[in-house]
Amino acid sequence: MKNENIYILGIESSCDDTSAAILCNDTILSNVVADQKIHAEYGGVVPELASRAHQQNIVPVVHQAIKKAGISKRQLNAIAFTSGPGLMGSLLVGTSFAKSLALGLNIPLIDVNHMQAHILAHFIEEDGHNKPPFPFLALTISGGHTQIVKVKNYFDMEVLGETIDDAVGEAYDKSGKLLGLGYPAGPEIDKRAQIGNPKAFKFTKPKVDGLNFSFSGLKTAILYFVQRETKANPDFIKKNLNDICASIQYTIVGILMDKLKQAVKQTGITHIAIGGGVSANSGIREALKSAEQKHGWKTYIPKFEYTTDNAAMIAIVGYLKYLEKDFSDFDVMAKARLKI
Repeated sequence: MKNENIYILGIESSCDDTSAAILCNDTILSNVVADQKIHAEYGGVVPELASRAHQQNIVPVVHQAIKKAGISKRQLNAIAFTSGPGLMGSLLVGTSFAKSLALGLNIPLIDVNHMQAHILAHFIEEDGHNKPPFPFLALTISGGHTQIVKVKNYFDMEVLGETIDDAVGEAYDKSGKLLGLGYPAGPEIDKRAQIGNPKAFKFTKPKVDGLNFSFSGLKTAILYFVQRETKANPDFIKKNLNDICASIQYTIVGILMDKLKQAVKQTGITHIAIGGGVSANSGIREALKSAEQKHGWKTYIPKFEYTTDNAAMIAIVGYLKYLEKDFSDFDVMAKARLKI
């Protein structure tokens, strides 16, 4: 089976990025992403606009992925698609397209859990990238999710902790909005944090039992802080923006690392893999590198292009499921909420 070339088309449409990728066995031949700039005007993703844009983008994106891979659609062995979690309207576009194409080509259909895909992106074959050994802990951090997952093998995963309210990406975006930054605010806060003083302002970390997270209290604390300081000095944000960003990032990274240390202590697992859009954050990456030296952890950080929503991660799960002959029925439904 391993010697035979298996071509998987992956389709991702869970939020506001339309993406298609072609994978030959565990190696990516193409990974095309069409993002949607329109949401920046609204300070967040507008579901109705997102689903319309997916409808416009999906055919050209899939066509481009196949063309870039240098294969014909007749060579495809299966089609993998994101069935959830995500925005229902967006998911329906990818689900409907994947079903239609798989039926037309008479090839298997494979549904993929978006959150599993963020974790299994580590198993895409890449020069210089080490794959985590089982079992490992995965910290999955994005605009919609914050989870610590114990990964026993490809499809045996246990969520040890998750956010009880806002996800970490929301904490970045909502804090950025309070500071007058554009959407998405995470990259801008990260950039400014690198030149600011992380201990200039102190924000209290929320107390949450076990390995769960909470970011709504931090967001409220930042709101009150900004209101109080700008009342005393209307130029406060402008004069202190880099330090505020650095202090917010320092607090968020501290919350994530405290829970990870707790998870390592609880499980005895010292192999840590990160995934999701927020894993591109420099503060988190530096904290993990530091933990390698300090605590003897081994950390696994994916290539930047596999951290945000992309179809390459969907395709690798499709390949792993294809090897197991784990195919979907054509009556499979998209699910806005879907557990690992």
